[in-house]
Amino acid sequence: MPTVKSNQIEIAYEIHGEGPPLLLIAGIGYGGWFWHKIVPGLAKHFGVITFDNRGAGGSSKPPGPYTIPQMAADTIGLLEALEIPKTHVFGHSLGGFVAQELAVTRPDLVDRLILGSTTHGGMQVVPITPEALDVLTRREGDPMDLIRRGIRVALHPSFPAAHPDVVQELIDYRLTNPVPPAQFQAQVMAGAGMSALTEEQVAERMAALQMPVLVLTGDDDRVVPAGNADLLVAKLPNARLQVIPQTGHLFPIEKPEATVRAVLDFLLEAAT
Repeated sequence: MPTVKSNQIEIAYEIHGEGPPLLLIAGIGYGGWFWHKIVPGLAKHFGVITFDNRGAGGSSKPPGPYTIPQMAADTIGLLEALEIPKTHVFGHSLGGFVAQELAVTRPDLVDRLILGSTTHGGMQVVPITPEALDVLTRREGDPMDLIRRGIRVALHPSFPAAHPDVVQELIDYRLTNPVPPAQFQAQVMAGAGMSALTEEQVAERMAALQMPVLVLTGDDDRVVPAGNADLLVAKLPNARLQVIPQTGHLFPIEKPEATVRAVLDFLLEAAT
C-alpha cells in the first residue's frame, strides 16, 4: 500500500475506482481491509479511498494515548496530501466518531456523511452490551480465544453458522494483521473519551452537521446497540435512518449487498 505523511505519521491508503471521492473510515482494530466486501460495488460509481488508522495495518503505530481529534487530523492530512478538496465520508464505529469530528471541524471537506454503528457521544447513549465491553477491555488470555470472542460478539448470532467462510476470513485477517495490544487499547480509549462530552457539547456538535447524513445500523448490534441510531437522527438537522435487518455490528461484512445499496441510494440521489 502507498503511504503519505500526515500529522507527523505515515498513513497507508488505497484508492479504488474513479469518480467523486468517497472516504471510508474503519473502526477499532481494523484497517482498510474492513471495507473489502463493499468496495467493488462502490468503486463502480466513486473513487473509493480506504486507509489504515494510526495503530493499525500499514500505518504508523505510535504509542498512545490517541484521541478522536488527533485521528481526525490524521484523516484531514490524508485528504490534503491526496489533494481532495471535498469528499463523501462513511465512518463505522470508532470511524464514525472520526467522521463526525472531521465534519465538525472541517465541514468544507465533507459533502455527504454516513455514520454506521456509532453514537453521538456523551453519557446519554445506549451503552455497549456487557459481553461486548468484556471483549474490548479484557484482553488477557489466549490470542485465538480473544479473536473468536471479538468476532462472535460483533456478528449477528445466526451469522457464524451460516457463513463459516466469512468467519474464517475474519480470523485470518486478525491473525495476519494484528494490532499491537497497546495501540488497540489506545484506539479503544480514544472512543471512550467521547463519553466525556456534555449534553451541550453534543447538541452543538450535532447542530454543526448541516450536510445530509445517513445513519446506518444493524438491528442486532451488540457493540453499539441500534437504539443509538435513533438518538443520532433525533439530534441531527438533516438525517435519515436505515436499519439493516438480521445484522450485527459488522454489517458491511455481514450484508455487503444491502450496505452498498443503502450507500448508493443515499449518495447517488445527490447527482440526480
